[in-house]
Amino acid sequence: MSILSFDHTHSLSALFCLALAVQAPAGATITATARVKGAGGVEASAPVTVTIDRFSSDAERTAIMDALKRGGTGGVKTLLATRDRIGSVQIGSSTTPVKYAYGTPTADGRLITVVTGSPIAFIGAAAPGAGDKTGFDLGLVLLEVATSGSGKGEIVPAAKVKIGEKGEIVTDDYSSEVVHLVNVMKK
Repeated sequence: MSILSFDHTHSLSALFCLALAVQAPAGATITATARVKGAGGVEASAPVTVTIDRFSSDAERTAIMDALKRGGTGGVKTLLATRDRIGSVQIGSSTTPVKYAYGTPTADGRLITVVTGSPIAFIGAAAPGAGDKTGFDLGLVLLEVATSGSGKGEIVPAAKVKIGEKGEIVTDDYSSEVVHLVNVMKK
């Protein structure tokens, strides 16, 4: 079962995990391989390391949800700008600071949601006719860390977020290409 099934615009109800959960006091280092297949059939992969120095608290989760409800992507970006770096997302040689990381237990391990206060990358931005980058101000990483063996996940390297009509979290990805994470392992 996939964490999410991304289209260009998609609902992401697991993004900020609304259910209460006990947070781990310590951080984590998670490795994976990012894979993306472009419209022309070209495939690319890169090593990914997500380092979390500490997980966000329930109060921080509530604050980010309130910022999202009040101001969408801009509200979240403004809030995250006031927060210290609590980790990093490294893809290849590029590193982006993590400002929010929340984990919830699952039947097979743990679902970790990571938000960066700036985009991780703009996939396809150099292509002719590429879209405007305005408002795609956050990066999202979803990691399904398995209790044993490898897990999976996805990255939305440049995203807009808002609350949908039914109260769900809706994301809009700058790229229509899904970035899958395979071989997700906690070190």
